[in-house]
Amino acid sequence: MKTNWKDKRVLILGAARQGLALARWLSIQGARVTLNDVRGEQALRAAKQSLAEFEVTWALGGHPLELLDSTDVLCLSGGIPLTLPLVAAAVSRGIPLSNDSQIFMEVVPCRTIGITGSAGKTTTTTLVGNMAKLAYGVNAYVGGNIGDPLLNYVDTMKPEDIAILELSSFQLEQMTLSPNVAAILNITPNHLDRHGTMEAYTAAKARILEFQSKEDAAIVGHDDPGAWNLRNRVRGRLLTFSMNALDEGLDGAYLHDGLLNLREGNAYLPLLLREKIQLRGDHNVQNVLAAFAIGHAAGFPLDSMLEAVEEFRGVPHRLEFVREWNGVRWYNDSIATAPERSMAAIRSFEEPIVLLLGGRDKDLPWEDLLRLANERVDHIVLFGEAAEKIEKTAAGLASERRRFSLTKVGGLEEAVRKAAEVAEPGDVVLLSPGGTSFDEFVDFAERGERFAEWVRELS
Repeated sequence: MKTNWKDKRVLILGAARQGLALARWLSIQGARVTLNDVRGEQALRAAKQSLAEFEVTWALGGHPLELLDSTDVLCLSGGIPLTLPLVAAAVSRGIPLSNDSQIFMEVVPCRTIGITGSAGKTTTTTLVGNMAKLAYGVNAYVGGNIGDPLLNYVDTMKPEDIAILELSSFQLEQMTLSPNVAAILNITPNHLDRHGTMEAYTAAKARILEFQSKEDAAIVGHDDPGAWNLRNRVRGRLLTFSMNALDEGLDGAYLHDGLLNLREGNAYLPLLLREKIQLRGDHNVQNVLAAFAIGHAAGFPLDSMLEAVEEFRGVPHRLEFVREWNGVRWYNDSIATAPERSMAAIRSFEEPIVLLLGGRDKDLPWEDLLRLANERVDHIVLFGEAAEKIEKTAAGLASERRRFSLTKVGGLEEAVRKAAEVAEPGDVVLLSPGGTSFDEFVDFAERGERFAEWVRELS
């Protein structure tokens, strides 16, 4: 049901990409918008300038509770926790919560595809978007948690278009609408600093299925127990994807004897050889399989899907090759903000690894990652706030440890220099931190960019 925003008093928390797009769109709809951000005037000068033509009230430097006295709806940007006192107070007062993705879903005139998961959702969303662009041309839109917020384009969308959204658990918490095609790639421990428990985190992810109809489709990862356990919540057509042949009665994409295939009922369709995929690692094969299953559910032409996969070279900051220097290959996997993602990165290499590990901890366990490092990594360079916790965890596993040596430094730039000292020709230096970037950088993208700069400066 569409909301009439005329004269609605809307408070938006967070004046970044999503908040600015929401403020612009709501102002056009006639809402009375207040933008609230903990940052001050200097940091938000460019943001304020971008909205200069609209009558937006700015409340900067904190989150005072009195802002709620003149609020009908509270909209949250992705990084705003529900435990923030202002948000908790809004909930206790019965003020409804929303976000840019929910509002987009209320007004979008065309079919939607939504993709969520603990890992791989940006790569999969980007690839599905490439498939859609080959099939639909300018009538395909890609956004959500990545790229430009789709609210910037919704007023020009037409019923024959298609919109592909990456959806995070933060966005799904406030959503009461589901996409026509919904995908849950995997659910592994992540964002527990935000959600508190795995049960709460899983419940947020599962909301992508909750409001679908029997005419809709859902793609649920088969090989990940956290995702596959949600298959009984699918209301419409169920598809899946797997690194192994599918059981009788399951439709979707799978890998068998080095060949990617599609299965629907008793029909089997070979797609392409695994070696045609230009991305490293089993996890990226899973992302490609997921994209095929999603594209098939959405009715994309086969030739568009195949062309997109064969041309796809990945997304920045995800096992991105930076340079080779002195016989050592350097890779940027800054997106790895959970130990599980770092483990997937480690498994992508056969070469000896120097691993850069650290950042800010998200209250996730490090033991399994360190056990894998014991088998596959020669040297670990710890950096950032999480370094001490990881070092203590490694010390607790000392009786099991036999392979990697460990060095602790201050920040990432120092970690790059130390890695350059210890790496030998034939090694891989892998930035796959396992922690977030917020102890030292604005986001994982800035961390990856600075890492690449420092690596290119080595001489």
